[in-house]
Amino acid sequence: MDAISVIRTKRDRGRLSDEQIDWVIDAYTRGAVADEQMSALAMAILLNGMDRAEIARWTAAMIASGERMDFSRLTRPTADKHSTGGVGDKITLPLAPLVAACGAAVPQLSGRGLGHTGGTLDKLESIPGWRATLSNEEMLSVLDEVGAVVCAAGDGLAPADKKLYALRDVTGTVEAIPLIASSIMSKKIAEGTGSLVLDVKVGSGAFMKSLEDARELAATMVGLGTDHGVRTVALLTDMSVPLGLTAGNALEVRESVEVLAGGGPADVVELTLALAREMLDAAGLTDADPAKALADGSAMDVWRRMIRAQGGDPDAALPVARETHVVTAPASGVLTGLDAYAVGLAAWRLGAGRARKEDAVQAGAGVELHAKPGATVVQGAPLLTLHTDTPELFAYALEALDGAFTIAAAGSGFSAGRLILDRIA
Repeated sequence: MDAISVIRTKRDRGRLSDEQIDWVIDAYTRGAVADEQMSALAMAILLNGMDRAEIARWTAAMIASGERMDFSRLTRPTADKHSTGGVGDKITLPLAPLVAACGAAVPQLSGRGLGHTGGTLDKLESIPGWRATLSNEEMLSVLDEVGAVVCAAGDGLAPADKKLYALRDVTGTVEAIPLIASSIMSKKIAEGTGSLVLDVKVGSGAFMKSLEDARELAATMVGLGTDHGVRTVALLTDMSVPLGLTAGNALEVRESVEVLAGGGPADVVELTLALAREMLDAAGLTDADPAKALADGSAMDVWRRMIRAQGGDPDAALPVARETHVVTAPASGVLTGLDAYAVGLAAWRLGAGRARKEDAVQAGAGVELHAKPGATVVQGAPLLTLHTDTPELFAYALEALDGAFTIAAAGSGFSAGRLILDRIA
């Protein structure tokens, strides 16, 4: 086997054999296939696709590149959730402690930012002292004591995916459905969770722009999970508009705490509860009431214990960007559009995301929204506030926001769309 022949096979729209897939994943993990060669293969996969058997074998090879976890010692049923990524998608932060407060164990292996979408680990690392890297034993200990853990996948868990995940972010291949599906499901299956709920985003701020592509991705992942004995269900949710009122690391942590305190934006609360109900149902905890756990403070209690268990201080002040710039409404009327991709790109340009896999992120950078579609706005009133430590980035971010919002005359008949678009099981 050699990397060039594998690349040529997929470049020429051929089907990769089981032997080719097993070899290239193993060789890349060992360093025998260079990043630039895997980049070429990833681009060929994005352009020419894979059939279901190829995806299944690719996923199995990713799993086989490392170890598999075992949660059998836990007394609670395990349930996990994964989002395909969006703008302002901070749902994991309130969801994990909420589901744990209802009796499940939530082993939430999360990632860092990919392109214009934020990463859960980047967000939580804005909390002073919090650490993403735990050993398997530490992860199990936190799960046992607290009921929820959010951490990075260990080096031994699907190491092939860890390398490929970072590479996709900087080579324009994040959107490849076979690579998204295999990346997510290899980690989740190797992680050993008993059930999994997928939040597949659809719209301008998501990697899947169309409902058709999102359904294909969801069905692919549900099939992979089911074939490996993991009860898997997917919700397709709207990402044409940012979720909540913030996009950026510390900004989103602050908003998540508001949700756990019984407040927060209505769309964040709606999706958190919908996913919680799916996770609890998949785990067999059908009598649990997540709305009650959110209202009575028990979810907040688990959040505080979870943050402390990973070295963080839940009472510490979160980082705040040194500079802000306010974008005002150019006219009065009803805000009828606010493009999620543009907002995510602006947050990325302000420092909330990374251009290279080794880049650091600014904890306080991001975009704060003062109105969502359907709201009445007044000319000159704040529409967005941009946050960064690097004021020379404002102009770059403002370019991304050019044409990002539309304002119509009052009475134009605007109505907001549904947040939850479909369910696939």
